[in-house]
Amino acid sequence: MIKRLLNSTKDIYRYFQLPAAARSEYLNDRSGLSKNDPGSGQVIKKGIDWLCYAQDNSTTKDGGVARHFSLISNWSPSYPETTGYIIPTMLEYAGINNDQAIRKRAKRMIDWLVSIQSPEGGFQGGMIGQAPVVPVVFNTGQILLGLACAVEEFGDEYREPMIRAADWLVENQDPDGCWRRYPTPFAVPGEKVYDTHVAWGLFEAGRIESGKGYSDAAMANILWALKLQRENGWFDKCCLVDPEQPLTHTLGYVLRGILEAYRFTEDSEFLNRSIKTADGIMNAMRPEDGFLPGRINSKWQGTVPWACLTGTAQIAYCWLLLFKYTGNKRYLEAGLKANEFVRRTVKTDSTPEINGAVKGSFPVQGGYGTYEYLNWACKFMIDSNMLEEKILGATLK
Repeated sequence: MIKRLLNSTKDIYRYFQLPAAARSEYLNDRSGLSKNDPGSGQVIKKGIDWLCYAQDNSTTKDGGVARHFSLISNWSPSYPETTGYIIPTMLEYAGINNDQAIRKRAKRMIDWLVSIQSPEGGFQGGMIGQAPVVPVVFNTGQILLGLACAVEEFGDEYREPMIRAADWLVENQDPDGCWRRYPTPFAVPGEKVYDTHVAWGLFEAGRIESGKGYSDAAMANILWALKLQRENGWFDKCCLVDPEQPLTHTLGYVLRGILEAYRFTEDSEFLNRSIKTADGIMNAMRPEDGFLPGRINSKWQGTVPWACLTGTAQIAYCWLLLFKYTGNKRYLEAGLKANEFVRRTVKTDSTPEINGAVKGSFPVQGGYGTYEYLNWACKFMIDSNMLEEKILGATLK
């Protein structure tokens, strides 16, 4: 069976260098996508359980969520950036299910993030213990999403940290709306249109503190990014490392930011711009099973044979939002199919290290989060399936 699934001597050599768990998952994925769809309710519950387990098993034991579990190197330290936007997911789940234990976990995440905020208001890039330790715009914007949610959920004890983070972002924005100062040291240098996901954080802060210019700063970034959108919906400068074939993950970031601009303003221009990008990405999806290549070029063609499951879940969410906003069933069908694809990669009866978790790539040896189960992949999977349940519940009624 091994010889049948491996294509070359090099593949066989690499295979036998892997730990047993990684070899098992490699062979499992090479044999194809599971026929079993555990369903939205199951993956939501198991995904939340896994995020709790990742919080408890972070090697830094600080209240944050471990960046990943690796089939090669085990658990990682906590990751401030994604812990920040995991908080709204945990609180939404806790609210729906009246789950006070999950609510307390979310508060522990928030308290930890506040404890590591710089005096100026920014937050570090990378994992705890990863060098260099420097404030980063993108990471601060993602944590701002959690801080804004915390103010709404828990009250004024988190207002001052939220204001400091939002003020820091506004102070470090260039006049044209782009953020060029304080980039992440863990990506190639240069402007990034997916900072629209930072703009979303400022929109949320602006809903709470309406007189501080946060929404104006967010809008300036959205308008700057739209200047880099081509007629077919493609965005230049939209990847961590390779803007010629960006990850669906970063495409998902930029698309969500534009959709949040529409939600904030109800300006149809932002909806129309979102539709262009969403339609382009749909051209790359395999309709029979929802497979979306992990990297896509400017002609909306896939360039790799693996899926970035984070990006698939993010884009599924955006398609479902577009169905909600437009009533066009193409978006509902695409979102449901993409969600199903991700669910079919999730184990719900396995060891706790991977039960309910979401891989970086499918197959697991793909080029994003290789042999890793990523906390943000799990978060976006939960979000998209919770939205699916809301939409289908409303549709059925």
